[in-house]
Amino acid sequence: MDYGTLISIIVFLVVFVAITFELVNKAVAAFSGVALLILLKVIDEHHAIKCIDFETIMLLFGMMIIVSVLKHSGLFTIVSVRISELTRGSPIKILILFSIVTAVMSAFLDNVTTVLIIIPIIIELTRGLGLDPKKYVLSQAIISNIGGTATLIGDPPNVIIGSKVGLTFNQFLINLGPPVLVIFIVVLIFIWATNRDQFKPINTNIIKLFTVNLLLEKIRYDFLNMKIDYALMKKGVLFLGIAIILFITQTMTGLAPGVVAISVGIFLVLVSGMSLETALEEVEWSTLMFFVGLFILVGALEENGVIEWFAHNVFLNIGDNPYIAVLVVEWVAGIASGFLDNIPFTITMIPIVEIMNESNPLFQNLLWWALALGACLGGNITIVGASANIVSIGIAKKYGVHISFLEFMKFGAVISFISLIIASIYLIVRVNIII
Repeated sequence: MDYGTLISIIVFLVVFVAITFELVNKAVAAFSGVALLILLKVIDEHHAIKCIDFETIMLLFGMMIIVSVLKHSGLFTIVSVRISELTRGSPIKILILFSIVTAVMSAFLDNVTTVLIIIPIIIELTRGLGLDPKKYVLSQAIISNIGGTATLIGDPPNVIIGSKVGLTFNQFLINLGPPVLVIFIVVLIFIWATNRDQFKPINTNIIKLFTVNLLLEKIRYDFLNMKIDYALMKKGVLFLGIAIILFITQTMTGLAPGVVAISVGIFLVLVSGMSLETALEEVEWSTLMFFVGLFILVGALEENGVIEWFAHNVFLNIGDNPYIAVLVVEWVAGIASGFLDNIPFTITMIPIVEIMNESNPLFQNLLWWALALGACLGGNITIVGASANIVSIGIAKKYGVHISFLEFMKFGAVISFISLIIASIYLIVRVNIII
């Protein structure tokens, strides 16, 4: 093991520990690691810039701007009122209704945009009802990753696989939709079963019923007295619709999701009349900076051959057994994505899977579905596993809801394990059909 490899591993592990135990701000921890790598000449500043996945940063930044405009228009206030009235303050209805909305939006929008919209609403609603927002924030972050697994545009690993390999939106939906639907139902039941005390009905508690009615009346009163900019809302919804259409038709237009998001976001600010400074107020700068630092840290591992060594020694020596191949791809991708971030790991895995596909034509596209399921579902293991997790926890912190790395991992790791088992059963069935 040479100097660069050793230092890159040590720095990554130290940063990971600092993030795990929240010793410092996540972005500060990541950039401190980057600074060390550059100062110790493990990686130079020019190569560090090349390690950054600007596609992801642009996608996040653009969608944050669109969400900021929609928030200022009052759209989310209307959504909050309607959901509040439908749930009538029932904890289990809040869980189910929000989870369905989150899963569908994550599949046909993208999971990062979904949590940007859903997390603030659910925190304000649950806190107003006297409920602990933590479980609801955790559940929606995890459900967003599950829902996003179903389509090409739902989760960044799918976007990467689809664009690199040439798989279409319909192929993702047909092949990943069925197992994702089963996983969603099972996970929702699991969350309810393991936290039944927090989802008890309130109709037997007179005080809580009275509080709920007061809260609903307050929400309606605030809504009636709040200025809703319907003109801005129509523009925001129109441009959001344009972005979604361009995401779906990516294979025809050739426009990358990041380019679409940032272009639509800037054009929306231009036609809305809103100042750029106002639109940028809702951008999660700390989250974006954390991503930049994380990409460089993982890039240093890739540059020094750490991830490549790991991938080649695990994946290319497993033989020709299709059952073992798909399960190894899924589970290693799942576990590794939970700790390394699923985006750079997916990028690293694509050439490996291509070699495996060439060695056994029987695999068809099955290894790509195994990689997508592993990377997306495994991203629920830790906060750093998926973009939606980082964004969700960042928003929650802004609203005074602090969720630690270990709290997330205790909740997400079990759900990831359950999800990956269901995905494994699906993949085994698919292998049986092929052979």
